[in-house]
Amino acid sequence: MALSIRLSRGGSKKRPYYRIVVADARSPRDGKFIEKIGNYNPLLAKDDEKRIVLDAERAKHWLANGAQPTDRVARFLDVAGVKERAARSNPKKGEPGEKAKERAEERAEKAKAAEEATAEA
Repeated sequence: MALSIRLSRGGSKKRPYYRIVVADARSPRDGKFIEKIGNYNPLLAKDDEKRIVLDAERAKHWLANGAQPTDRVARFLDVAGVKERAARSNPKKGEPGEKAKERAEERAEKAKAAEEATAEA
């Protein structure tokens, strides 16, 4: 049985509230789960301690038993210090495109021309 640690949505319309659950990967998102190990309330402020509540011991137990966390839960586990998340590296995505490079060159030329004009005056 493939286990996943994922978010199960609760709450009313436009007011999301998530449970962090261990469930069979084949079960529906909000369906049957094996164990609830925490909760996540995205409506609270980012610095609020109740925004993410996680039972680290149970998370470690399920990770040791082969449960795979989803991307969002992996971030939560990394913040809690339970499991380190591998840093993604996509250097091409961070590079500016051709048009952005052209605009940067034009700005540099204009700035250089403005400096020369002020130096001459």
